[in-house]
Amino acid sequence: MSRERPLVSVIIPSYNRSDVLRLCLSAVKNQTYPHIEVIVVDDCGTEDAAEVAASMGAKVLRTEVNGGPTPARNLGAEHATGEVLLFLDADIALDPDAVANAVTILASEPSIGALGGILLPESLVSQSLASQYRALQMYRWWMPAHRPTLELHASVLAVPAKVFAEVGPFDPLLRETVSSDYRVRVKRSYDVKLTDAVRGRKDHDATVRTILGKVFRRARISAMDWRKGETPGDSKPRAIGGVLLLAAVPALALPMAVGRAGAVVPPALVAAAIALDGGTHRFAFAQRGIPFGLYFSGVHLAVTFTGALGGALGVVQRLALSRLEKPAQLLATQD
Repeated sequence: MSRERPLVSVIIPSYNRSDVLRLCLSAVKNQTYPHIEVIVVDDCGTEDAAEVAASMGAKVLRTEVNGGPTPARNLGAEHATGEVLLFLDADIALDPDAVANAVTILASEPSIGALGGILLPESLVSQSLASQYRALQMYRWWMPAHRPTLELHASVLAVPAKVFAEVGPFDPLLRETVSSDYRVRVKRSYDVKLTDAVRGRKDHDATVRTILGKVFRRARISAMDWRKGETPGDSKPRAIGGVLLLAAVPALALPMAVGRAGAVVPPALVAAAIALDGGTHRFAFAQRGIPFGLYFSGVHLAVTFTGALGGALGVVQRLALSRLEKPAQLLATQD
């Protein structure tokens, strides 16, 4: 970066939820780092989010069609003038030193082409049991700053503008796997880093049903886009645990086939899955006590099972599509 204190463009894709957007913008306004421009991209929302953003001093853009956060982020980047682009989802409120820490890290480590932040283990607005579960689970499972992960989490992501221009925008055709795709592209020329120095609180989904729907969809699509060398869920033990939970379902029929001895197999498979992800369960108990820990473990088993089911379906779809493509490629070659 050319300046000691470069301008940072905070780019926020937004779709309704003006109440949460207001909290997001307030947190940006309260940053200790002074050189910030704020760009809110209204993704054809039907509420007053654009008006709220404008009233709080943000530059407001509007997409032509509702296309999700990926095209909105790209549109914001096109209009950004900062040396650093900080992509931030509208339901996240950053800690006051987040932007300053991001600038410091990028300036001190020029090899970094993308710097991902983490989500804190507390939900921003919703305090339902489901949102509390999701906050702890994502903090422990999907936002580990101490090891590489499949994704950069585009919801909190700082990228030098020159790198973004070189690598190119986010793939507008992707939604659930856009972060992992961008990570692969950046890694061709630069390092990628996650840091807990860039933190924020997200307003997590309030119901288990919503969480399971997202987990299933993302797992299915991720399995279809899986790249050689990647580990599903970025953790072999967790991937194996999901397979064990899937296997526990047909194992319920074992008593009818082999007698009472078969009855021990399903609970044994579930116990093994819990042990393989034991750190996550222990973390929940340690953070919130026994009653919530029991709730957490029950929901977490459902989430792990649902993710494995979505991943399995994605693998089947991937194999089916590859078989369909081979005859088409053969015909094209013959033509």
